[in-house]
Amino acid sequence: MNKLNSAYKSIGEVAKILGLIDERKGRLNTHTIRFWEKKFKQIKPKLFNNNRRYYDKNSIDVLKKIKYLLKEQGMTIDGVNKMLKKNNSLKLDDFSNKPINVPDNNLKIKLSKISKIIKDLKDLK
Repeated sequence: MNKLNSAYKSIGEVAKILGLIDERKGRLNTHTIRFWEKKFKQIKPKLFNNNRRYYDKNSIDVLKKIKYLLKEQGMTIDGVNKMLKKNNSLKLDDFSNKPINVPDNNLKIKLSKISKIIKDLKDLK
């Protein structure tokens, strides 16, 4: 039986969609989604049948943004919260095409120097 895209998804189905799989055990990491629910107020699952969680398309899209920003971009939970509050209307594609803004120009200079040192060390070989 195929569910429609607009139908609610169980927490297990959402974990599959997000690719949250424990590589050692081969099981879904549904606890990650429950943890994110506590940290991000934008995730609002519906509770049906003995408090089972079900997620709509909007909640799944928010979870995709959170996963991308935390796992792919290396942001902190606080940073992701600020980003979601500031850019609530952005789509996931908008996030993936934008570089992360580093407000401290000094940090950019330090990173540039580190990159040059690494390059120089590689050239010594």
